[in-house]
Amino acid sequence: MTEIIIEAGKGSKEYFKDLWRYHELFYFLAWRDILVRYKQTTIGIAWSVIRPLLTMIVFTVVFNKIAKLPSNGIPYPLLVYSAMLPWQFFANSFAESSNSLIMNSHMISKVYFPRIIIPTTTLIVSLVDFLISLLILSGLMVWYSYLPGWHILSLPIFLLFTALFSLGAGLWISALNVKYRDFRYVIPFILQFGLYISPVGFSSNAVPSQWHLLYSLNPMVGVINGFRWAILGWNVHLNWQELIFSCVMAFFVLFTGIRFFRKTEKTFADIL
Repeated sequence: MTEIIIEAGKGSKEYFKDLWRYHELFYFLAWRDILVRYKQTTIGIAWSVIRPLLTMIVFTVVFNKIAKLPSNGIPYPLLVYSAMLPWQFFANSFAESSNSLIMNSHMISKVYFPRIIIPTTTLIVSLVDFLISLLILSGLMVWYSYLPGWHILSLPIFLLFTALFSLGAGLWISALNVKYRDFRYVIPFILQFGLYISPVGFSSNAVPSQWHLLYSLNPMVGVINGFRWAILGWNVHLNWQELIFSCVMAFFVLFTGIRFFRKTEKTFADIL
């Protein structure tokens, strides 16, 4: 009998070849997570609708009715909900990827495959939630008789940008959570803090101009402004300098996330 030893490739080229070899595993894990979340349950779908709607209502009351922040002629619920789409995509992906390696420890400790597949599959589940929320936004736009312009064609670009940043952040937090289990207590705080320092409940115009460049260090600023510009059209001013700066930060997070994950994944089986 011939003994076959399966081990990881040494370099990046071999690693990416392995990613292609195991692409069916990616499809299987993504489909499994979708079934677990939505099959024979209503709360999964309902929660995808209720959570952004409730957040939209709260932010509309607090920032528009009480704080009287301007909306540039845009119905305030649309201003908030168009920002909730990328934020929920990021937040769901970040939260799900944080525990993804731990939840699949039985696989990691038994067989070899590129571990990066596991946190990446969380993007698919987040994408399904995004599409459900997008349908709700379409209903709101019909309700307010607010039709998108040609800018809507750029929406897939900003969605891809969101996915890449979410992947980078997810790789960081999933790898850290394997080694330092206390990170699971930090994740809700990160998401709650990030929600309030990102322009979800208000327009970026409310931020003083001298702080705009520093504010755009948060990659979600460029993402959210891009989504609003794509969905709401000419009524939203898109600061291209801020957008480029946020893009650079997002790709920095992605690049360092991949490098850190690759560096630490060889120890996952031993720790888990």
